[in-house]
Amino acid sequence: MTLFRSITKGLAVLAVSVTASGATEFPDRNIENIYPWGPGTTMAISQIIADAMGNELDVSIPVVSTPGASGVKAFKTALEKPADGYTIFDGYVAPLVLAPLLGNADWSYKDFTPLYSATSNSFAIIVRPDDNRFPDLPALFDYMRANPGKARYSTGAVNNLPHMVLAKVLQTADVYGTVIPFDESEQAMKDLRGGVFDFIITNPGTYKANKDNVRVLAVLSELEEVVAIYDGAPRVQDYGYDLGMSGLSPMGWNWWLVRKDTPADVVETLRTAMAAALARDDVQEKLLNLGYVPTNYGPDQYDEIVGAVGAELQSGIDAIEWVMSKQ
Repeated sequence: MTLFRSITKGLAVLAVSVTASGATEFPDRNIENIYPWGPGTTMAISQIIADAMGNELDVSIPVVSTPGASGVKAFKTALEKPADGYTIFDGYVAPLVLAPLLGNADWSYKDFTPLYSATSNSFAIIVRPDDNRFPDLPALFDYMRANPGKARYSTGAVNNLPHMVLAKVLQTADVYGTVIPFDESEQAMKDLRGGVFDFIITNPGTYKANKDNVRVLAVLSELEEVVAIYDGAPRVQDYGYDLGMSGLSPMGWNWWLVRKDTPADVVETLRTAMAAALARDDVQEKLLNLGYVPTNYGPDQYDEIVGAVGAELQSGIDAIEWVMSKQ
């Protein structure tokens, strides 16, 4: 009798986990988030969201670092996985929008099914704290106007997103300098402090690690929340300059995605869990404390918002060509 009851109980548990069609309910195992960069602050941000989302689904969601080719490798890796919802694309703007614009990927943002947008991280123009030449952004632009091409700066690698955003601002202000590429932001920071650069572009993580040794001239974002992240620094538009880009365009951001042919019920389950995770106060607080602003755009806003980013980033590419033609 005891054995019979044990078998009966086991069958009942199995029956609960099986749908009428005979398939197990989603999810019944871990889900992977394919993340396009190396370990660092942005990966920690994704893991915060993944952990909260996993709590909602009662599974683990490890964030898998898959760097290479400016995020393209991660997308290709995820595209090789089945369209069953067990693989999430951590869709950063670089592989999702920028790579296709530059001819480095054969997809567009329309080739994926969106869950929710996750976070954004805005860039800022920083100088040495003791550089009295530049008390504010207008002073920097006046210097660049009086000394064409003399100001030396770095945005990291050339033709990346920070380079495009800054180039657009310089174009709208009708000033230019000389950009020096660097693969490592920390090396650019060292050279700024050593006087090699007049200014550089930074992100929240690098700023927070070095803020005692730099001064922010302006934040390259429309978002009011970013002012607090950069300790009260003004935004470009606060000086009366046109940022030249709007919405998500002038910043880094990610939108979690799945393959286009993922079943609708699976997509809905993932969306519900991600929305609940992002709405948690503790998640919002952790993200902001690390310098990342939750965006919380829903799937119904995906086409409108991401489509607009593509058009504005093209204007950033054109602005780089304008600046480079002046050098």
